[in-house]
Formats: sequence, structure tokens, C-alpha cells
Amino acid sequence: MRWFIVLMAIALNACHEVVAPPERNLEIAPKNGVWVTVLGTVQDAGYPHINCKKICCAEITHSVSEKKVASLGVLDFNHEKAYLIDATPDITSQLKYLKSEMSSRENEIPDAVFLTHAHIGHYTGLMYFGREALGGDSIPVYAMPRMKGFLETNGPWSQLVELNNIDLQPMAADSAIYLSEKLVITPFLVPHRDEYSETVGFKIQGPNKSLIYIPDIDKWSKWEVNIVALSREVDFLLLDGTFYSEEELNHRDPSEIPHPLVTETMKFFLDAGLRKVDLHKIHFIHLNHTNPLLDTDHPIYEEVVDKGFRIADFGDQFAL
Repeated sequence: MRWFIVLMAIALNACHEVVAPPERNLEIAPKNGVWVTVLGTVQDAGYPHINCKKICCAEITHSVSEKKVASLGVLDFNHEKAYLIDATPDITSQLKYLKSEMSSRENEIPDAVFLTHAHIGHYTGLMYFGREALGGDSIPVYAMPRMKGFLETNGPWSQLVELNNIDLQPMAADSAIYLSEKLVITPFLVPHRDEYSETVGFKIQGPNKSLIYIPDIDKWSKWEVNIVALSREVDFLLLDGTFYSEEELNHRDPSEIPHPLVTETMKFFLDAGLRKVDLHKIHFIHLNHTNPLLDTDHPIYEEVVDKGFRIADFGDQFAL
């Protein structure tokens, strides 16, 4: 009887569709070519959130040491260059981690910083390049026209420019920036609350693969680009996952913070008929402190993964 039960179990497992998760490369050596490293996944205000008395912050039961504000590192091992996408309030520890990924570098100072927009989690880390901290020497900072003007004309950021702590480099939408013959970064405009600057996402093209990074955007319907069609053109997408559902907005006007809900984004891709192998490209990032996807033990986390999507995690790496 026992052998019959074993055979039945094997048969049932054989009939069950098993879709392996994408490779999560945390420690691969030797490294060469171009890699993107996730340096943070949390929305601007961090985790735990200031003065938050909800269970999500007040009764944290899992480690938050790696729950840093959303940012990416881009490593070009062939040229020993390291670039930073967005300067967050966690920039000090993030640059230290990025340096550990390329041990041949002499210091933690990035070769350039690329800014998406002027919301606090995406540019305020620049303050650590100033005279009170690093005292940086002409660190290249790529910015769109309004973003560049904002930094030049508003303190304390203008002091960074005046003291040559940073060297502002202009970007233009859809205009490629060639960092090497095999590493190209291209900004593109996305709709968002643009009080002080434009908002952009980035396409990062390596020698073999490409990655789309959109940490902040309003509803997909407000963007003239079809995100499903775009997903078929690239290899990885790190997309705005700020809120999982409307339940997190119980005291806010949704029209004031019209991020696409994770539930909406998933439905968008699932309705388009993408296979799980294609859904694996999509990683949610920029998660609000209320988002259950911050907790890998939460049943909603497992539900999202079971549907084929991924949730970005600190240290995730993508070989381009």
C-alpha cells in the first residue's frame, strides 16, 4: 500500500505546473559586464515610517536592516565604474554596499548619479555630498531641465553647485546617455505629481539585456506608452508598487496619490495574457510602509509570487 501512495504522489507532482522563479544572483564571482543591483525597495519616507502606530510599523517581526529607500546601483565591471540611480536618505549605507560589490574600487563615491525627480526619497541624499559631510569634488549628477533648475536655485542644493560638490549634467527625455560602448542609460518622461521637477523613468541597456526602472508613476492609463508592449521589448521591469490595494488609503484622497495599485498592475498584465515566464520580468519596487509585500511571510506576498510576479529585494542583481 505504501508504494501505491508514493507513486500517486509522484504522479500528482508531475501533473502540477511548476514554474521556477528567476535566478536571484546575490554572490556571483568573478563578475564582468554590466550589472544592476537593488539598493533599496521602500517608498520615500522609509520603513518603519515616522510616527506610524499601525501594526505594519509598531509590531515589526522581521528584519528591517535591509529595508532602505528605493534606489539602484549600476556596475560596469569592465570599466570599473559604479553609478547610482536616485540619491536617497539611505545613501551612505547604500554606497557602502555598492562599493562592496566592486571591491576593486578605491572609494564609495559614485562615478555619476542619475535623478528621477524631486520627491524626498529620490534626491535628498545629495546633501551628504556637501561640506558638512563628504565635501564632494564635482560629482556628476544627471538631471532633467526642471530638476536641474530646482537644484541650482534652491538651498541647500544650490550650495552644492556653488561649491562644486556636484557637477550638474543635463538630461533630455528619450536622449540616450552613453556611459560606455555597452552601457546606455535613457530617461523617459512619465506622468506624476511634478511640483518641483519632471519625473522620469530609466531604460538601462547593457551589452546583452535591458532593464526598465519606474519607481514613481501615476495610473498606467495616464501614460501614452503601453506598458505591456514595453514589457515585451525588455528583459526586466522594476515598476511602481507603492500601494498594494486601496485599503492602504483609508484616510487619503486617492486622486492626490494616484500610483497604480499592485492589484491593478497585475490585472493589467494578466488580462493581456502574458505567460508566467514573461510575468517573471516584472518586479514591484518603491513599496509604502503599509504595503504587505514588504513582509515575505505575508500570505499576499505568496499570492503575488504564485501569480508569476516578483517583489524586488535589497541585493537583487540583474546581469545586463
